[in-house]
Amino acid sequence: MSSQQPPEEPAYEDRVYRSPMAVVTGVLLLALIAWLCGDTLVRGPGNTPWFAAAIGLLAVPLTVAFTVRPAVFANADRMRVRNPFRVIELPWGAVDAVRAGYSAEALADGSKYQLWAVPVSLRARKKANRQQNRQSLPGRGGLAGRGAGSAGASGAAAAADPQLAPADQVVDELRQLAERGASRPGAQGSVRVRWAYEIIAPAVLGAVSLIVLIAVR
Repeated sequence: MSSQQPPEEPAYEDRVYRSPMAVVTGVLLLALIAWLCGDTLVRGPGNTPWFAAAIGLLAVPLTVAFTVRPAVFANADRMRVRNPFRVIELPWGAVDAVRAGYSAEALADGSKYQLWAVPVSLRARKKANRQQNRQSLPGRGGLAGRGAGSAGASGAAAAADPQLAPADQVVDELRQLAERGASRPGAQGSVRVRWAYEIIAPAVLGAVSLIVLIAVR
Protein backbone atom coordinates (compact mmCIF):
# COMPACT_ATOMS: atom_id res chain seq x y z
CA MET A 1 0.00 0.00 0.00
CA SER A 2 1.54 3.26 -1.09
CA SER A 3 1.81 6.05 1.44
CA GLN A 4 -0.22 9.13 0.70
CA GLN A 5 1.74 12.28 -0.04
CA PRO A 6 0.65 15.39 1.89
CA PRO A 7 -1.12 17.88 -0.33
CA GLU A 8 1.04 20.72 -1.52
CA GLU A 9 0.28 24.15 -0.15
CA PRO A 10 -1.28 26.51 -2.68
CA ALA A 11 1.12 28.95 -4.32
CA TYR A 12 0.34 32.63 -3.95
CA GLU A 13 1.58 35.59 -5.93
CA ASP A 14 4.04 37.94 -4.31
CA ARG A 15 2.68 40.53 -1.95
CA VAL A 16 4.03 43.91 -3.00
CA TYR A 17 4.67 46.69 -0.50
CA ARG A 18 5.69 50.21 -1.53
CA SER A 19 5.05 53.79 -0.48
CA PRO A 20 2.30 55.38 -2.64
CA MET A 21 3.38 58.86 -1.56
CA ALA A 22 6.96 58.19 -2.67
CA VAL A 23 5.76 56.93 -6.06
CA VAL A 24 3.57 60.00 -6.61
CA THR A 25 6.41 62.30 -5.57
CA GLY A 26 8.81 60.49 -7.90
CA VAL A 27 6.49 60.77 -10.88
CA LEU A 28 6.03 64.50 -10.30
CA LEU A 29 9.78 65.04 -9.94
CA LEU A 30 10.50 63.07 -13.11
CA ALA A 31 7.96 65.16 -15.00
CA LEU A 32 9.59 68.35 -13.68
CA ILE A 33 13.09 67.13 -14.65
CA ALA A 34 11.89 66.13 -18.12
CA TRP A 35 10.26 69.53 -18.64
CA LEU A 36 13.22 71.62 -17.43
CA CYS A 37 15.98 69.56 -19.05
CA GLY A 38 13.99 69.04 -22.25
CA ASP A 39 13.31 72.73 -22.64
CA THR A 40 16.99 73.55 -22.03
CA LEU A 41 18.11 70.90 -24.52
CA VAL A 42 15.94 72.46 -27.22
CA ARG A 43 16.37 76.18 -26.49
CA GLY A 44 19.56 76.48 -24.45
CA PRO A 45 22.43 78.54 -25.94
CA GLY A 46 26.05 77.41 -26.26
CA ASN A 47 26.98 74.38 -24.19
CA THR A 48 23.96 74.75 -21.90
CA PRO A 49 22.22 71.74 -23.53
CA TRP A 50 25.21 69.58 -22.56
CA PHE A 51 24.82 70.67 -18.95
CA ALA A 52 21.11 69.87 -19.13
CA ALA A 53 21.85 66.40 -20.53
CA ALA A 54 24.40 65.67 -17.79
CA ILE A 55 22.09 66.93 -15.04
CA GLY A 56 19.22 64.86 -16.43
CA LEU A 57 21.42 61.77 -16.67
CA LEU A 58 22.34 62.23 -13.01
CA ALA A 59 18.96 63.32 -11.64
CA VAL A 60 16.65 60.81 -13.34
CA PRO A 61 18.22 57.58 -11.98
CA LEU A 62 18.64 59.08 -8.50
CA THR A 63 15.00 60.19 -8.47
CA VAL A 64 13.86 56.75 -9.61
CA ALA A 65 16.13 55.06 -7.06
CA PHE A 66 14.75 56.88 -4.03
CA THR A 67 11.07 57.20 -5.00
CA VAL A 68 9.68 54.82 -7.62
CA ARG A 69 12.09 51.90 -7.29
CA PRO A 70 11.91 50.86 -3.59
CA ALA A 71 9.58 47.90 -3.06
CA VAL A 72 9.28 44.74 -0.99
CA PHE A 73 8.06 41.52 -2.62
CA ALA A 74 7.11 38.70 -0.26
CA ASN A 75 5.69 35.21 -0.78
CA ALA A 76 5.56 31.97 1.18
CA ASP A 77 9.27 31.20 0.64
CA ARG A 78 11.20 34.44 0.63
CA MET A 79 11.27 38.21 0.67
CA ARG A 80 12.90 40.29 -2.05
CA VAL A 81 13.82 43.81 -0.98
CA ARG A 82 14.42 46.33 -3.76
CA ASN A 83 16.28 49.26 -2.24
CA PRO A 84 17.67 52.29 -4.12
CA PHE A 85 21.00 50.68 -5.07
CA ARG A 86 20.64 47.02 -4.10
CA VAL A 87 18.31 44.04 -4.41
CA ILE A 88 18.36 41.71 -1.40
CA GLU A 89 16.78 38.27 -1.56
CA LEU A 90 16.10 36.81 1.88
CA PRO A 91 14.76 33.26 2.24
CA TRP A 92 12.53 33.06 5.30
CA GLY A 93 14.76 30.35 6.76
CA ALA A 94 17.64 32.84 6.92
CA VAL A 95 15.62 35.71 8.43
CA ASP A 96 16.15 36.15 12.17
CA ALA A 97 13.70 39.01 12.69
CA VAL A 98 11.64 41.67 10.95
CA ARG A 99 11.15 44.79 13.04
CA ALA A 100 10.22 48.45 12.88
CA GLY A 101 11.87 50.99 15.16
CA TYR A 102 12.78 54.29 13.58
CA SER A 103 12.99 52.36 10.29
CA ALA A 104 11.73 49.02 9.01
CA GLU A 105 14.48 46.43 8.77
CA ALA A 106 15.17 42.72 8.46
CA LEU A 107 17.90 40.87 10.35
CA ALA A 108 19.46 37.89 8.57
CA ASP A 109 22.82 36.10 8.70
CA GLY A 110 24.16 38.62 11.20
CA SER A 111 23.42 41.62 8.96
CA LYS A 112 20.74 44.29 8.97
CA TYR A 113 18.87 45.25 5.81
CA GLN A 114 16.68 48.34 5.72
CA LEU A 115 13.31 48.22 3.96
CA TRP A 116 13.25 51.53 2.08
CA ALA A 117 9.77 50.83 0.71
CA VAL A 118 8.25 50.78 4.22
CA PRO A 119 8.81 54.25 5.72
CA VAL A 120 8.13 54.51 9.44
CA SER A 121 6.05 57.48 10.55
CA LEU A 122 6.32 58.25 14.26
CA ARG A 123 3.32 60.55 13.92
CA ALA A 124 1.18 57.73 12.48
CA ARG A 125 2.40 55.39 15.22
CA LYS A 126 1.46 57.88 17.96
CA LYS A 127 -1.96 58.34 16.35
CA ALA A 128 -2.52 54.57 16.27
CA ASN A 129 -1.44 54.30 19.92
CA ARG A 130 -3.90 57.04 20.91
CA GLN A 131 -6.70 55.20 19.10
CA GLN A 132 -5.80 51.97 20.90
CA ASN A 133 -5.79 53.72 24.27
CA ARG A 134 -9.10 55.42 23.50
CA GLN A 135 -10.73 52.14 22.46
CA SER A 136 -9.45 50.33 25.54
CA LEU A 137 -11.16 52.80 27.90
CA PRO A 138 -14.47 51.60 29.43
CA GLY A 139 -17.67 53.05 27.99
CA ARG A 140 -18.91 56.31 29.43
CA GLY A 141 -22.57 55.52 28.90
CA GLY A 142 -25.03 53.98 31.33
CA LEU A 143 -23.98 51.75 34.19
CA ALA A 144 -26.04 48.77 33.07
CA GLY A 145 -28.32 47.52 30.37
CA ARG A 146 -27.90 47.55 26.63
CA GLY A 147 -25.45 50.46 26.56
CA ALA A 148 -23.00 48.69 28.83
CA GLY A 149 -23.30 45.49 26.82
CA SER A 150 -22.61 47.24 23.53
CA ALA A 151 -19.66 49.09 25.06
CA GLY A 152 -18.21 45.81 26.28
CA ALA A 153 -18.70 44.21 22.87
CA SER A 154 -17.03 47.12 21.09
CA GLY A 155 -14.15 47.04 23.56
CA ALA A 156 -13.64 43.33 22.96
CA ALA A 157 -13.71 43.85 19.19
CA ALA A 158 -11.15 46.66 19.46
CA ALA A 159 -8.88 44.48 21.60
CA ALA A 160 -9.15 41.64 19.08
CA ASP A 161 -8.37 43.97 16.16
CA PRO A 162 -5.77 46.50 17.39
CA GLN A 163 -5.03 49.60 15.37
CA LEU A 164 -1.52 49.70 13.92
CA ALA A 165 0.40 52.32 11.99
CA PRO A 166 0.81 51.41 8.28
CA ALA A 167 4.51 50.54 8.64
CA ASP A 168 3.88 48.44 11.75
CA GLN A 169 1.07 46.62 9.97
CA VAL A 170 3.34 45.75 7.03
CA VAL A 171 6.10 44.57 9.39
CA ASP A 172 3.57 42.46 11.29
CA GLU A 173 2.46 40.79 8.04
CA LEU A 174 6.07 40.14 7.02
CA ARG A 175 6.82 38.72 10.47
CA GLN A 176 3.89 36.32 10.16
CA LEU A 177 5.07 35.21 6.71
CA ALA A 178 8.56 34.64 8.12
CA GLU A 179 7.25 32.54 10.99
CA ARG A 180 5.05 30.41 8.73
CA GLY A 181 7.65 29.95 6.01
CA ALA A 182 10.83 29.44 8.04
CA SER A 183 10.53 25.64 7.94
CA ARG A 184 9.45 25.30 4.31
CA PRO A 185 11.93 23.45 2.04
CA GLY A 186 11.77 26.25 -0.51
CA ALA A 187 12.55 28.88 2.13
CA GLN A 188 16.06 27.66 2.90
CA GLY A 189 19.32 29.15 1.68
CA SER A 190 21.50 32.18 2.25
CA VAL A 191 20.93 35.86 1.64
CA ARG A 192 21.81 37.09 -1.84
CA VAL A 193 22.63 40.72 -2.62
CA ARG A 194 22.85 42.25 -6.09
CA TRP A 195 23.90 45.81 -6.85
CA ALA A 196 21.58 47.82 -9.10
CA TYR A 197 24.05 48.75 -11.83
CA GLU A 198 21.16 49.90 -14.03
CA ILE A 199 20.79 52.77 -11.54
CA ILE A 200 24.41 53.27 -10.53
CA ALA A 201 25.96 53.34 -14.04
CA PRO A 202 23.91 56.21 -15.56
CA ALA A 203 24.11 58.23 -12.34
CA VAL A 204 27.91 57.91 -12.26
CA LEU A 205 28.10 58.76 -15.97
CA GLY A 206 25.98 61.85 -15.41
CA ALA A 207 28.09 62.95 -12.43
CA VAL A 208 31.36 62.47 -14.34
CA SER A 209 29.98 64.33 -17.36
CA LEU A 210 28.89 67.23 -15.17
CA ILE A 211 32.31 67.42 -13.50
CA VAL A 212 34.06 67.44 -16.89
CA LEU A 213 31.76 70.15 -18.25
CA ILE A 214 32.38 72.34 -15.21
CA ALA A 215 36.15 71.77 -15.45
CA VAL A 216 36.40 72.75 -19.12
CA ARG A 217 33.94 75.62 -18.91
